[in-house]
Parts: sequence; structure tokens; C-alpha cells
Amino acid sequence: MKYAIIKNGGKQYRVSENEVIELDKLNAALGEAVTFDQVLMLVNGDEIKLGKPLLSSIQVKGEVVKQARQDKINVIKFRRRKHHMKKIGHRQYYTAVKITAIEG
Repeated sequence: MKYAIIKNGGKQYRVSENEVIELDKLNAALGEAVTFDQVLMLVNGDEIKLGKPLLSSIQVKGEVVKQARQDKINVIKFRRRKHHMKKIGHRQYYTAVKITAIEG
């Protein structure tokens, strides 16, 4: 099984080919190709390549499948006995990317 660990938006993701992952919002149109060059690790069967900290010769390519917002999260701030309650809702933007190839 071939997979890679990539870094995007301060987070790390484990990706393999033909997998759809949800990333923080990218400035890319629907159907546009994206390339991730910050690859931390590559596993191909028994062969493991580790970067120090990055693998410069490896690239992960993907295609934008969806631009949307996640489900709403309700946050309630409450102070007991003070008659204070604040309700806030938040929906995070995300981009769904289908990984097409791991090259290198």
C-alpha cells in the first residue's frame, strides 16, 4: 500500500491515491489541479522514506472536487448566577480534494 504524509495549513494528513480528503479552504476552482510539495513521509510497501523535514523530490497531485462548508457548531458561553449567556454558531469552509497521484 502506497501512502504519503503531507503538510497543509499547519496540519498533517495521511493520503493515498484515489482518496478524497477535506482540507482547510484552498483558493482553487472546482476541477482545478493542485500540487502538494510539502511531503513529510512516503511509504511504498516495505520501503519508507522520511524527510528531514521534507522530501524535496516527491509531489502529491490532486483535483478539487468540492468547495463547501461543514456542519454548524454551536458554542455557548455561560456564567452561572450572572444572567449571562452567549450563543455563537460557526461553519468552517473546506475544500474536498481527490488525490490523483503520488509522484517521485
